[in-house]
Amino acid sequence: MKHSATILAILLLAALGVEAKPLKVFILAGQSNMEGPANVSTFDYIGDDPATAPMLEMMRGPDGRPAVCDGAWISYLTGAGERNFEIAGQLTAGYGSMWGLDPTEPGDKIGPELTFGLAMQAALDEPVLIIKAAWGGKSLHTDFRPPGAGPYQLSPFQLENYPKQEGHGIPKDFEQWKIDKDAATGHYYRLMIEHVKSVLADIQRVHPDYDPAHGHELAGFVWLQGFNDMVDGHVYPRHNQPDRFDLYTELLAHFIRDVRKDLEAPNLPFVIGVIGVGGLGDESTGMATFRQAMAAPAGMPGFKGNVAAVETAPFWSDELGAIDDKRGQVRQMRHFLDSNHKDHANADGRMTAEQKRDYLVKYESDLISPAEVALWERGASNAGYHYLGCAKTFALMGRAFAEANLGMLENNHR
Repeated sequence: MKHSATILAILLLAALGVEAKPLKVFILAGQSNMEGPANVSTFDYIGDDPATAPMLEMMRGPDGRPAVCDGAWISYLTGAGERNFEIAGQLTAGYGSMWGLDPTEPGDKIGPELTFGLAMQAALDEPVLIIKAAWGGKSLHTDFRPPGAGPYQLSPFQLENYPKQEGHGIPKDFEQWKIDKDAATGHYYRLMIEHVKSVLADIQRVHPDYDPAHGHELAGFVWLQGFNDMVDGHVYPRHNQPDRFDLYTELLAHFIRDVRKDLEAPNLPFVIGVIGVGGLGDESTGMATFRQAMAAPAGMPGFKGNVAAVETAPFWSDELGAIDDKRGQVRQMRHFLDSNHKDHANADGRMTAEQKRDYLVKYESDLISPAEVALWERGASNAGYHYLGCAKTFALMGRAFAEANLGMLENNHR
C-alpha cells in the first residue's frame, strides 16, 4: 500500500509539471580509515597548499568552524566490541572515529565522508544521504566476509600449523578458535546490511525534510578497508609471491555482488579506495601486491564501468611521512636504551631513568627540527597506518571517491 501511494504521488507531481527527484543515497563502509582518524585540529594544514585551499573553504563556514551541510545528512553506525551505536544528523565534521568519545553526538575527527558529501551536494545540486558503517581492525576474510564467499576456509599455513597449537600467533585452543571464528565470520557484513536497510525503512528519522513521495535511489557504495588483510601472514602466507593476495580479490568480488544483491541494486556504482599508507614511495613487495589485488575487481568482467578503483597513495603527505620516519627512529632509540642494546649508549645497562630521558630528548631535538615539530602538530594527528591522521589526505580521498562515483552515475543515467 505504501509503495502504491508513493507511485501515485510521483504521478501527480509529474502531471503538475514538478520533477520528483529521488533522494540519492550513498553507502560508505570499511575499517578504521573509513571510520576516520583525522582530527579537525589539522584542518589548517589543508589551507597551506594553494591547490587544496579552496577545498578548506568548502569545509568551513563563515565563522571558521567546520561547515554544516544544509543538503547532506548522515547516519553512521560504529562502535567497539559488542557496543555499537548510531549517530545521525546533518553532515559536518565529527562523523569520524568515535573511540572514547560521547556516542550521542559528533566528535572531533573526520574520514572521507565530509568532502564526499560536500562534493556530491555541489555536483548534484540536490539533497543527499550518506549511510556509513565502519569499525576499526576488521578484515574482509572474516569480519566483512560476504555470504557468497562461503564459510571461512583455513589457509595451507593454518591447516598445517594450527592443529599443533604452538608457535607465535597460533591459537592455543584450536577447537575453541574454530567456534569463535565461525561466529565472527560475516558478522560485520550483516551489521552493515542491516543498518542500511533500517535507515532506508525510515529515512525521515535521519533526514526530517525527506519527502517519501519522491522516493530514494541507492546511488553509490565506497569501500575503504584492507590493512588487516594485508598484514595477516597466516591467511595470506605466500610472502613475496605475485598471487599472494588473490584471495582478497576473490572475496572483494563476492562482496560487491552480494551487496548489490542484498540491497536489490544490481547497477550500484562501487568505489574501491585502494590502500595508500606510505604513499607512492612505499614500493615494498607486500604493499604493491596488495594494492594490485584491491584494484583488480574494477577490471573484471561484469564490473567494468560500474566498479572503480581509486588509488589513495597520491594523497599521502610525503613531508609529514618524512617526519613520522624520524619519530620512528626516536621510538626505536627508546627501545634500544630500555633493552640495553649492545650497539647503543646504554649497552652496559648503567644509565638511570633520568639519564635515558635526557639522552632521548637530545637525540630527538638533534633529529627533528622545531620547524618539523610545528609542521607535525599542524598536519598530523595519528599513526602511519591511519594516513597520519591528516585531514588533507582524507579530504582529498573523499573528493576523489565522489568524483569516481559521479562518473559511474552519469554512465548509468545515459
